[in-house]
Amino acid sequence: MSPSEELQQTRIPLNTGAEMMPAIGFGTLIPDPAKAKQAVKTALKVGYRQFDTAELYRNETIVGEALSESFDEGVLRREELFLVAKLWNNNHRPERLRRAFEASLQRLRVDYVDAYLIHTPFAFPPTDEQHPKDENNQPVYDDGITLEETWRAMEALVDEGRVGVIGLSDIKLDRLKQIVATARIKPSIVQIEAHPYLPEWEMLEFCKEHGIVLQAFAALGHAMEPRLLDDPVIVAIAARLGKTPAQVALAWAVQRGTAFLTTSVTPQRIAENFDISPLPTEAMTEMRERLARIVRYNQVVETGVPGFVPPPR
Repeated sequence: MSPSEELQQTRIPLNTGAEMMPAIGFGTLIPDPAKAKQAVKTALKVGYRQFDTAELYRNETIVGEALSESFDEGVLRREELFLVAKLWNNNHRPERLRRAFEASLQRLRVDYVDAYLIHTPFAFPPTDEQHPKDENNQPVYDDGITLEETWRAMEALVDEGRVGVIGLSDIKLDRLKQIVATARIKPSIVQIEAHPYLPEWEMLEFCKEHGIVLQAFAALGHAMEPRLLDDPVIVAIAARLGKTPAQVALAWAVQRGTAFLTTSVTPQRIAENFDISPLPTEAMTEMRERLARIVRYNQVVETGVPGFVPPPR
């Protein structure tokens, strides 16, 4: 296996010891149903084996169709896929959590998911309104449930064999430490915004200490300003190595020990983001020492309100 293939096939051990998580993941936050279905099928054929889904994205049915068709076409077997689903904020209460989990399985056309994450640590009222707002257009929260109580309901899914591992998303380090300290079943995955402009080194160090996989979303900056892929340091490294700036940023993510998510509807870009090669040591050092800018593109960690998900029509 070539060095490039080794990086592309990198799998990170989970703290349960039972499974390995592919470092390269494909995110399914694609609003257009036809484009979402085709993108998932293209990514499967390219070689992606980890897929991130969420009830909030409102397209689990489409993703399920793409997966089912790919299984039937012999592109891969279900056991070769690492499938992640996420619980949204209005379903934090245990009875709603159970229904939400079952509904996601049904929409995705699978009997189990490999990982189930709490999408954010913020609970919204237990109604079917995904984005509750008050008269001042501010989010409304549910003070009748704690994150610890929701976590215990997540642990029950593991006890029953319905899910391989459980984890958290969009959480700050201090809150993660509280869950790790009190959980009977420790988080296996933490999904947060992370990229060369927001490396989250302290969070990564804590996760490694506890065997938790840190998974980066917005690994390429989500094409927002300031544009990560236009950074002179990254552009210069890419030019020296004959790679694109995106490939440099994604290789950096894997080599420092994280998993990542990337999303595209363009077949060429989907393939490009998978075709990553190891960076030389000096490039890794250069990125750590010369990229001093800190930018957070998504403020979901402050409010529980996602910054990238378009509101329902």
